[in-house]
Amino acid sequence: MTRSAAVEKVEAETVAQPKKAGAFNRETVTFVRQFTDRLFTFRTTRDPSFRFENGQFVMIGLEVDGRPLLRAYSMASANYEEELEFYSIKVENGPLTSRLQHIAVGDKVLVGRKPTGTLVQSSLLPGKRLYLLSTGTGVAPFASVIKDPDIYDRYEKIILVHGCRQIAELEYGSDIVKAAHEHEFLGEFSREKLVHYPTVTREAYVNTGRITSAIESGQLFEKIGAPALDPAHDRVMICGGPQVLSDLQELLDARGFVEGSGGAPASYVIEKAFAER
Repeated sequence: MTRSAAVEKVEAETVAQPKKAGAFNRETVTFVRQFTDRLFTFRTTRDPSFRFENGQFVMIGLEVDGRPLLRAYSMASANYEEELEFYSIKVENGPLTSRLQHIAVGDKVLVGRKPTGTLVQSSLLPGKRLYLLSTGTGVAPFASVIKDPDIYDRYEKIILVHGCRQIAELEYGSDIVKAAHEHEFLGEFSREKLVHYPTVTREAYVNTGRITSAIESGQLFEKIGAPALDPAHDRVMICGGPQVLSDLQELLDARGFVEGSGGAPASYVIEKAFAER
Protein backbone atom coordinates (compact mmCIF):
# COMPACT_ATOMS: atom_id res chain seq x y z
CA MET A 1 0.00 0.00 0.00
CA THR A 2 1.33 3.43 -0.92
CA ARG A 3 0.30 6.98 -0.03
CA SER A 4 0.58 9.83 -2.48
CA ALA A 5 0.97 12.47 0.26
CA ALA A 6 3.49 10.56 2.32
CA VAL A 7 5.29 8.66 -0.37
CA GLU A 8 8.58 10.56 -0.19
CA LYS A 9 8.79 9.86 3.55
CA VAL A 10 8.03 6.22 2.97
CA GLU A 11 10.70 6.01 0.30
CA ALA A 12 13.17 7.56 2.73
CA GLU A 13 12.61 4.57 4.97
CA THR A 14 13.41 2.07 2.23
CA VAL A 15 15.30 -0.91 3.61
CA ALA A 16 18.58 -1.56 1.80
CA GLN A 17 20.42 -3.78 4.23
CA PRO A 18 21.16 -7.47 3.85
CA LYS A 19 18.38 -9.76 5.04
CA LYS A 20 18.32 -13.43 5.73
CA ALA A 21 17.26 -15.38 2.67
CA GLY A 22 14.42 -16.91 4.62
CA ALA A 23 12.78 -13.54 5.28
CA PHE A 24 11.37 -13.28 1.75
CA ASN A 25 9.72 -15.32 -0.94
CA ARG A 26 10.80 -14.66 -4.51
CA GLU A 27 7.60 -14.39 -6.52
CA THR A 28 7.09 -14.09 -10.27
CA VAL A 29 5.13 -11.21 -11.81
CA THR A 30 2.11 -12.56 -13.70
CA PHE A 31 0.22 -9.38 -14.63
CA VAL A 32 0.84 -5.62 -14.88
CA ARG A 33 -1.66 -2.88 -15.67
CA GLN A 34 -1.00 0.85 -15.97
CA PHE A 35 -3.91 3.08 -14.88
CA THR A 36 -2.40 6.55 -15.23
CA ASP A 37 1.10 7.95 -15.59
CA ARG A 38 1.28 7.70 -11.77
CA LEU A 39 -0.64 4.54 -10.90
CA PHE A 40 -0.32 0.86 -11.71
CA THR A 41 -1.24 -2.54 -10.35
CA PHE A 42 0.53 -5.88 -10.60
CA ARG A 43 0.07 -9.47 -9.53
CA THR A 44 2.54 -12.13 -8.55
CA THR A 45 2.59 -15.80 -7.77
CA ARG A 46 1.92 -16.71 -4.14
CA ASP A 47 3.93 -19.14 -2.07
CA PRO A 48 1.54 -21.75 -0.60
CA SER A 49 2.93 -21.08 2.88
CA PHE A 50 2.11 -17.34 2.79
CA ARG A 51 -0.91 -16.55 4.98
CA PHE A 52 -2.47 -13.18 5.78
CA GLU A 53 -5.66 -11.51 6.98
CA ASN A 54 -7.61 -9.37 4.56
CA GLY A 55 -6.50 -5.76 5.07
CA GLN A 56 -2.91 -6.49 6.08
CA PHE A 57 0.31 -5.33 4.41
CA VAL A 58 3.75 -6.80 3.83
CA MET A 59 7.22 -5.61 2.80
CA ILE A 60 7.86 -6.15 -0.89
CA GLY A 61 10.59 -5.04 -3.25
CA LEU A 62 13.39 -5.83 -5.63
CA GLU A 63 16.91 -7.12 -5.25
CA VAL A 64 19.35 -4.37 -6.25
CA ASP A 65 23.11 -4.98 -6.22
CA GLY A 66 22.56 -8.11 -4.16
CA ARG A 67 20.48 -6.33 -1.50
CA PRO A 68 16.71 -6.06 -1.02
CA LEU A 69 15.18 -2.63 -1.69
CA LEU A 70 11.84 -2.64 0.10
CA ARG A 71 8.74 -0.80 1.22
CA ALA A 72 5.34 -1.71 2.62
CA TYR A 73 2.40 -2.58 0.38
CA SER A 74 -1.06 -3.82 1.28
CA MET A 75 -2.34 -6.96 -0.32
CA ALA A 76 -5.14 -5.93 -2.67
CA SER A 77 -5.95 -9.59 -3.24
CA ALA A 78 -8.10 -11.62 -0.86
CA ASN A 79 -6.46 -14.15 1.44
CA TYR A 80 -8.09 -17.04 -0.42
CA GLU A 81 -6.85 -16.06 -3.88
CA GLU A 82 -4.01 -17.93 -5.56
CA GLU A 83 -2.09 -14.81 -6.61
CA LEU A 84 -1.03 -11.65 -4.78
CA GLU A 85 -2.09 -8.25 -6.06
CA PHE A 86 -0.60 -4.85 -5.23
CA TYR A 87 -1.56 -1.28 -6.19
CA SER A 88 1.22 1.28 -6.45
CA ILE A 89 2.02 4.88 -7.14
CA LYS A 90 5.05 5.88 -9.20
CA VAL A 91 7.43 8.31 -7.53
CA GLU A 92 9.94 10.19 -9.64
CA ASN A 93 13.39 9.30 -8.33
CA GLY A 94 11.84 7.02 -5.68
CA PRO A 95 14.43 4.38 -4.73
CA LEU A 96 12.00 1.49 -5.21
CA THR A 97 9.05 2.72 -7.28
CA SER A 98 11.31 4.24 -9.93
CA ARG A 99 12.38 0.65 -10.59
CA LEU A 100 9.17 -1.18 -9.71
CA GLN A 101 7.14 0.79 -12.25
CA HIS A 102 9.10 -0.93 -15.02
CA ILE A 103 8.44 -4.52 -13.94
CA ALA A 104 7.07 -6.90 -16.54
CA VAL A 105 5.51 -10.34 -16.58
CA GLY A 106 8.17 -12.89 -15.67
CA ASP A 107 10.21 -10.58 -13.43
CA LYS A 108 10.96 -11.52 -9.82
CA VAL A 109 9.68 -9.57 -6.79
CA LEU A 110 10.60 -10.09 -3.14
CA VAL A 111 7.61 -10.60 -0.82
CA GLY A 112 8.12 -10.65 2.93
CA ARG A 113 6.86 -13.59 4.94
CA LYS A 114 5.44 -11.63 7.88
CA PRO A 115 2.25 -9.71 7.01
CA THR A 116 0.89 -7.28 9.61
CA GLY A 117 -1.43 -4.28 9.94
CA THR A 118 -4.39 -2.85 11.85
CA LEU A 119 -7.09 -2.94 9.16
CA VAL A 120 -8.50 -6.29 10.25
CA GLN A 121 -11.93 -7.22 11.53
CA SER A 122 -10.66 -8.39 14.91
CA SER A 123 -9.76 -4.76 15.73
CA LEU A 124 -13.41 -3.66 15.50
CA LEU A 125 -16.43 -4.29 17.67
CA PRO A 126 -19.59 -5.62 15.99
CA GLY A 127 -21.68 -2.96 14.24
CA LYS A 128 -24.30 -2.30 11.57
CA ARG A 129 -22.30 -0.34 8.99
CA LEU A 130 -18.64 -0.50 8.01
CA TYR A 131 -17.10 2.63 6.47
CA LEU A 132 -13.89 2.12 4.50
CA LEU A 133 -12.39 5.61 4.12
CA SER A 134 -9.46 5.87 1.72
CA THR A 135 -7.47 8.33 -0.36
CA GLY A 136 -5.27 7.56 -3.35
CA THR A 137 -3.67 4.15 -3.23
CA GLY A 138 -4.95 3.79 0.32
CA VAL A 139 -7.85 1.97 -1.30
CA ALA A 140 -5.60 -1.10 -1.78
CA PRO A 141 -6.30 -2.89 1.53
CA PHE A 142 -10.01 -2.35 1.02
CA ALA A 143 -9.80 -4.19 -2.29
CA SER A 144 -8.98 -7.17 -0.11
CA VAL A 145 -11.54 -6.38 2.60
CA ILE A 146 -14.54 -6.12 0.23
CA LYS A 147 -13.72 -9.60 -1.09
CA ASP A 148 -13.93 -11.05 2.41
CA PRO A 149 -17.16 -13.10 2.80
CA ASP A 150 -17.15 -12.47 6.54
CA ILE A 151 -17.86 -8.74 6.28
CA TYR A 152 -21.13 -9.42 4.49
CA ASP A 153 -22.17 -11.51 7.46
CA ARG A 154 -20.94 -8.93 9.99
CA TYR A 155 -22.49 -5.76 8.53
CA GLU A 156 -25.73 -4.57 6.99
CA LYS A 157 -23.87 -2.10 4.77
CA ILE A 158 -20.24 -1.66 3.69
CA ILE A 159 -19.46 1.81 2.33
CA LEU A 160 -16.23 2.25 0.36
CA VAL A 161 -15.29 5.94 0.20
CA HIS A 162 -12.40 6.74 -2.16
CA GLY A 163 -11.02 10.25 -2.49
CA CYS A 164 -8.56 11.28 -5.22
CA ARG A 165 -7.38 14.43 -6.89
CA GLN A 166 -8.54 13.57 -10.41
CA ILE A 167 -11.28 11.42 -11.95
CA ALA A 168 -8.82 9.11 -13.72
CA GLU A 169 -7.36 8.12 -10.35
CA LEU A 170 -10.71 6.63 -9.29
CA GLU A 171 -10.62 3.84 -11.86
CA TYR A 172 -9.02 1.18 -9.67
CA GLY A 173 -11.58 1.74 -6.90
CA SER A 174 -14.44 1.54 -9.40
CA ASP A 175 -13.00 -1.66 -10.84
CA ILE A 176 -12.74 -3.44 -7.50
CA VAL A 177 -16.33 -2.55 -6.59
CA LYS A 178 -17.59 -3.72 -9.97
CA ALA A 179 -15.66 -6.98 -9.57
CA ALA A 180 -17.19 -7.52 -6.11
CA HIS A 181 -20.70 -6.87 -7.44
CA GLU A 182 -20.13 -9.33 -10.29
CA HIS A 183 -18.33 -11.97 -8.20
CA GLU A 184 -19.69 -15.46 -8.74
CA PHE A 185 -20.21 -16.12 -5.05
CA LEU A 186 -20.07 -12.74 -3.28
CA GLY A 187 -22.13 -10.86 -5.83
CA GLU A 188 -25.45 -11.88 -4.32
CA PHE A 189 -24.46 -10.17 -1.07
CA SER A 190 -22.21 -7.36 -2.29
CA ARG A 191 -24.79 -5.99 -4.73
CA GLU A 192 -27.13 -5.49 -1.79
CA LYS A 193 -24.63 -4.36 0.84
CA LEU A 194 -21.58 -2.78 -0.82
CA VAL A 195 -21.91 0.95 -1.60
CA HIS A 196 -19.31 3.04 -3.43
CA TYR A 197 -18.75 6.78 -2.87
CA PRO A 198 -15.92 8.14 -5.08
CA THR A 199 -14.99 11.82 -4.80
CA VAL A 200 -12.39 14.12 -6.35
CA THR A 201 -10.89 17.42 -5.26
CA ARG A 202 -9.47 18.99 -8.43
CA GLU A 203 -12.06 18.36 -11.16
CA ALA A 204 -15.81 18.66 -11.65
CA TYR A 205 -17.46 15.34 -10.80
CA VAL A 206 -20.66 13.88 -9.38
CA ASN A 207 -19.01 14.01 -5.92
CA THR A 208 -16.42 16.66 -5.16
CA GLY A 209 -14.42 17.65 -2.09
CA ARG A 210 -12.47 16.01 0.69
CA ILE A 211 -13.86 13.06 2.63
CA THR A 212 -13.99 15.13 5.81
CA SER A 213 -16.16 17.72 4.05
CA ALA A 214 -18.54 15.03 2.79
CA ILE A 215 -18.96 13.77 6.35
CA GLU A 216 -19.28 17.15 8.04
CA SER A 217 -21.75 18.52 5.48
CA GLY A 218 -23.83 15.34 5.53
CA GLN A 219 -23.44 14.96 1.76
CA LEU A 220 -22.04 11.46 2.10
CA PHE A 221 -24.94 10.17 4.20
CA GLU A 222 -27.58 11.87 2.06
CA LYS A 223 -26.10 10.30 -1.05
CA ILE A 224 -25.94 6.75 0.32
CA GLY A 225 -29.17 6.95 2.32
CA ALA A 226 -27.64 6.39 5.75
CA PRO A 227 -27.81 8.28 9.07
CA ALA A 228 -24.89 10.40 10.29
CA LEU A 229 -21.96 8.61 11.91
CA ASP A 230 -22.88 6.99 15.20
CA PRO A 231 -20.30 5.11 17.32
CA ALA A 232 -23.06 2.83 18.60
CA HIS A 233 -23.66 1.38 15.15
CA ASP A 234 -20.91 2.45 12.75
CA ARG A 235 -17.40 1.05 12.38
CA VAL A 236 -14.65 2.78 10.41
CA MET A 237 -11.38 1.78 8.76
CA ILE A 238 -9.08 4.52 7.44
CA CYS A 239 -6.15 4.36 5.05
CA GLY A 240 -4.60 7.37 3.32
CA GLY A 241 -2.10 10.19 3.59
CA PRO A 242 -1.00 11.59 6.96
CA GLN A 243 -3.18 14.71 6.81
CA VAL A 244 -6.37 12.84 6.03
CA LEU A 245 -5.60 10.33 8.79
CA SER A 246 -5.14 13.13 11.29
CA ASP A 247 -8.26 15.01 10.16
CA LEU A 248 -10.48 11.93 10.14
CA GLN A 249 -9.21 10.76 13.50
CA GLU A 250 -10.00 14.17 15.00
CA LEU A 251 -13.45 14.08 13.39
CA LEU A 252 -14.22 10.61 14.73
CA ASP A 253 -12.89 11.33 18.22
CA ALA A 254 -15.13 14.39 18.41
CA ARG A 255 -18.12 12.16 17.64
CA GLY A 256 -17.35 9.66 20.39
CA PHE A 257 -15.56 7.02 18.36
CA VAL A 258 -12.70 5.10 19.99
CA GLU A 259 -9.64 3.78 18.18
CA GLY A 260 -9.28 0.02 18.35
CA SER A 261 -6.51 -2.54 17.98
CA GLY A 262 -6.15 -6.29 17.81
CA GLY A 263 -5.91 -6.48 21.59
CA ALA A 264 -8.66 -3.96 22.29
CA PRO A 265 -11.31 -3.80 19.55
CA ALA A 266 -13.29 -0.56 19.33
CA SER A 267 -15.17 1.58 16.79
CA TYR A 268 -12.45 2.61 14.31
CA VAL A 269 -8.95 1.69 13.15
CA ILE A 270 -6.26 3.55 11.20
CA GLU A 271 -3.32 2.15 9.27
CA LYS A 272 -0.52 4.35 10.60
CA ALA A 273 2.45 2.39 9.29
CA PHE A 274 2.83 4.56 6.19
CA ALA A 275 1.98 8.04 7.47
CA GLU A 276 4.31 7.87 10.46
CA ARG A 277 7.46 7.11 8.49
